[in-house]
Amino acid sequence: MIAGGIGGSAPLASTAGGIGEPAPQGSTVGYTADEMMTISAARALRDGMTCFVGIGLPSAAANLARATHAPRLVLIYESGTIGAKPGQLPLSIGDGILAETADAVVSVPEIFNYWLQPGRIDVGFLGAAQIDRFGNINTTVIGDDYAKPKVRLPGAGGAPEIAASCREVIVVTRQTVRSFVARVDFVTSVGYGTGPGDRARLGLTGAGPRKVITDLGILEPDPVTRQLVLTGVYPGVSVRDVQASTGWDLGVAAGLQPIPPPSPSELAALRSFQTVAASTGGASTGGASSTEGAVR
Repeated sequence: MIAGGIGGSAPLASTAGGIGEPAPQGSTVGYTADEMMTISAARALRDGMTCFVGIGLPSAAANLARATHAPRLVLIYESGTIGAKPGQLPLSIGDGILAETADAVVSVPEIFNYWLQPGRIDVGFLGAAQIDRFGNINTTVIGDDYAKPKVRLPGAGGAPEIAASCREVIVVTRQTVRSFVARVDFVTSVGYGTGPGDRARLGLTGAGPRKVITDLGILEPDPVTRQLVLTGVYPGVSVRDVQASTGWDLGVAAGLQPIPPPSPSELAALRSFQTVAASTGGASTGGASSTEGAVR
């Protein structure tokens, strides 16, 4: 996990200006990059969805969505809890609060064999140490030599199954030229392979990555080429900032939109989770992925 919780990264300020304009002097609504990422991820979740949740920022985002605009969001954790409704952020996928508040608890094989692989889960969150222009994810090794890599990462876990079978995938990761690369060193989880048609050729039933949410903005796949393009930027971030943090020639969508800053109610709800976690020694809500720090 990357050091620091939500609130540990550099503070930003909301702005009433246009795309890429700096925050005006005297802005009073302060928030961090991690808070912006978490709230953007929460906004991407729709009421009534089933969501395969991880620990850290994805858990914070999913629980925030359930506490605000999506009260019927069904949270599914890899440990086997279905419909968990934790009052605080869990320490891990094995935290007892998940089982205590769940509608049902099943075995891990059932989660994967019955719920995930047949496509019964609407959306899954993934992190990335590396991600390329086609949304392929690497969480295995950094370097060309698998046997002697520069860095050996934690590995796949359930990520390949999530990428293959969830009806859609949301990737949450911080954006740098080292993590957003033209081609990943190792394909742990397939996005769109080498382009259009690869998912169908490989027999992958899910739609693939729908959004890549970063600390700078949001990328989405072009409907024709399947390459990631920039579709939204945060207040105070310019298109040039995002392109400079990308390891390929990042395209910009024709309908590029400014992403609204966090509302006071969103920040209050998110920070209430953080306060409870801190008071109980609970999980940090910062860090998009336990693997991304290895390539920074």
